[in-house]
Amino acid sequence: MTLNISSFKAYDVRGRIPDELNAEIAYRIANAMAEFLEAKKVVLGRDIRSSSEEIANAVASGLMDAGVDVIDIGLCGTEGVYFATGSLAACGGIMVTASHNPSDYNGMKLVRDKAKPIGAETGLKDIRLLAESENRYLAEKAGNRTFEDISLPYIKRILNFVNTDLLKPMKIVVNPGNGGAGLVLDQLNNYLPFDFVKVHFEPDASFPNGVPNPMLEENRASTANAVREHNADLGIAWDGDFDRCFFFDEKGTFVEGYYIVGLLAENFLKKNKSEKIVYDPRLTWNTIDMVTKAGGMAIQSQSGHSFIKQSMRQNDAIYGGEMSAHHYFRDFYYCDSGMIPWLLIAELISVTGQKLSSLLDICKVNYPVSGEINRTVNDTAITIAKIHSEYKHDALTIDVMDGVSMEFTDWRFNVRASNTEPLLRLNVESRKDQALMQSKTIELLEIIDCDS
Repeated sequence: MTLNISSFKAYDVRGRIPDELNAEIAYRIANAMAEFLEAKKVVLGRDIRSSSEEIANAVASGLMDAGVDVIDIGLCGTEGVYFATGSLAACGGIMVTASHNPSDYNGMKLVRDKAKPIGAETGLKDIRLLAESENRYLAEKAGNRTFEDISLPYIKRILNFVNTDLLKPMKIVVNPGNGGAGLVLDQLNNYLPFDFVKVHFEPDASFPNGVPNPMLEENRASTANAVREHNADLGIAWDGDFDRCFFFDEKGTFVEGYYIVGLLAENFLKKNKSEKIVYDPRLTWNTIDMVTKAGGMAIQSQSGHSFIKQSMRQNDAIYGGEMSAHHYFRDFYYCDSGMIPWLLIAELISVTGQKLSSLLDICKVNYPVSGEINRTVNDTAITIAKIHSEYKHDALTIDVMDGVSMEFTDWRFNVRASNTEPLLRLNVESRKDQALMQSKTIELLEIIDCDS
């Protein structure tokens, strides 16, 4: 039967259960991926959602029918699949997750060998065509499914990014949202001198604490309040498949991911001189400033994990960061991790003896930001074109790598259409002028809101 599978997105597969994604569709997609990659061995992992086990079983069947041997690593974060695919020399990997979407959604993140992403322009469209066709890829001999615990080598790999001997005792609030990251945090804690204050820690597939997305302001209060209540040194929250982590300083203040990018870039360059750092176009001045002062080379890439990873591989960059809290590491198969960044920040706090707020104060003063503002508009292309026309004559530079970025003497902005949601995203920053940043943000929003 020919299907129109609407759950294919720009970077992954994601949709509501069972209308947009179900066992049959998952089987087809996995079977098509096996055919596309001519795969022999594929890693399989899943998140805590109630539908994930059924979807994972269908994925395994689709792969095995194609003659693929499946290495099932069970419950994990997306980075667990990245790690296992790379370390076990598999032909590819599939993570069953819908990340920060509501509990009635699920999805699949696909990678090829060495954990290289499969996106719309690197195979996902081809896989969709194969999955939607009437033909299935059936091998003469079915593959086998084995279950493997990769937790110990995975934990060792991420701990290698820090010197655990330098870590000082700290009280850290840890909030996995609905418990997804809790399994890894318990294992990590055996090697760390930290006192974890656990919030929303136990895995719960019903998502009683709402969608696991700390980017939403309404989801930050539980972490912020716990930091203040327990007088903690640091607060960390994760999204559903914990490939992103979000920071709160010792005052319980949410930290924009943009400033963490600069801090991590500087930290890497102190240890590794003259390396390359990849960043996205949404907010740039602080990152460029910190990388340049530290003797590195800052390289801009289009937003999105497939683009960042490709740029990092092409330039052999040691680290890449997006303001959306995705952080990528050359020594982690150029992949993003939600565990490595907070370990690096904890090490930095330990070594410098400074609070996180102190480490970030100068960045916030030098480059105040609006934070990413999302708006639903009638037509993103029309709205972006209107903004372009309004500001192009005064702009010193115009960059269309990702939406439209314009720079002026003392401020800049980026406006772009989301790759994953029907939204327009706006980011504004200035040089040492909070009032200017705020006034220009209001000015741009007035244009955008006319089209909403």
